[in-house]
Amino acid sequence: MSQAPHPYDPTHRNREHLHGDRCGLCRIELDHVSVVAQGDTLLQDINLHLHCGRLTALVGPNGAGKTTLVKSLLDQISHTGAIRHIDDMERTLRSVRTGYVPQQLPFDKMMPVTVNDLIAASLSRRPVWLGVGKKTRESVRSALSLAQAEHLQNRMLGQLSGGELQRVLLAMALTPTPDLLILDEPVSGVDQNGLALFLDTVEQLKRRHHLAILLISHDWSLVRQYADEMVLLNKTVLCEGSPEQVFASEAFHEAFPAVAKEAE
Repeated sequence: MSQAPHPYDPTHRNREHLHGDRCGLCRIELDHVSVVAQGDTLLQDINLHLHCGRLTALVGPNGAGKTTLVKSLLDQISHTGAIRHIDDMERTLRSVRTGYVPQQLPFDKMMPVTVNDLIAASLSRRPVWLGVGKKTRESVRSALSLAQAEHLQNRMLGQLSGGELQRVLLAMALTPTPDLLILDEPVSGVDQNGLALFLDTVEQLKRRHHLAILLISHDWSLVRQYADEMVLLNKTVLCEGSPEQVFASEAFHEAFPAVAKEAE
């Protein structure tokens, strides 16, 4: 699901141009970001760069602060330090457009709601129970095409498989085109065919639209295959680099001894 942006810096260039061969955003900088809530330190001195055209996998044990970091990126939680959005001319943008795909979407599977209804409700101010106009229907189809899911447009939500639902959520997150795409355990419980299709679609989108992608996942084979960068988090950054470097690190062996031993 896509987060509406705040006004951009006046120097920011036309969005249609930005999402052609290159985007205006170059990187997101987290500079000494810390979060303290009710006396508990949730994040401490986080220094990270998230680059466009790169998929960064964020991993860590339960309670490591992964959700808190995402909330900081979305400006949903107070933090110290700075989060800066830098364009390809080294200028600071006031904000970026963010798309978010959650682990799951809780809903009543008996609801008489179609995929078309769900996405149309996010694209139009007109209540869907009054009918979806031709223009909005075409916009829904265009959104679904980004996730290779046009054939799902008239399906009932309750009839979708886990993989199909995640592609619908991906289509919503990509409309309008974001600068940063956050995938929060997006394929948990999805079968292997649905998993491969979802991730291959994400890989194509990364290349085509030069998106910065943050993936939160404990699927280690997925991280090895698709991540360009990997960050091991436990309140603070323990290790970062390529997946191979992080998997081989002492910090990863200490955080996930069973996984590390199995990989040896």
